Amino acid sequence: MRQTHRKLVGTVVMIVFVCVYALVAMALAQGRITEASKPVQTIAYIVLGLIWVLPLLPLIKWMERKDEI
Repeated sequence: MRQTHRKLVGTVVMIVFVCVYALVAMALAQGRITEASKPVQTIAYIVLGLIWVLPLLPLIKWMERKDEI
């Protein structure tokens, strides 16, 4: 697969993943986190706000891989 096609596929997958992740994170935040103390809420929001990057790192590396000749 050419790099341009990988970037297109990867972009679509990232958009879908981020939308689904945002819904899941909002559901978690509304359910359990609102009942926790303020420091726990702060830590939970920081973790939820940053952890979405980890599953996407292999996808980004795959997208940026050079074309094989």
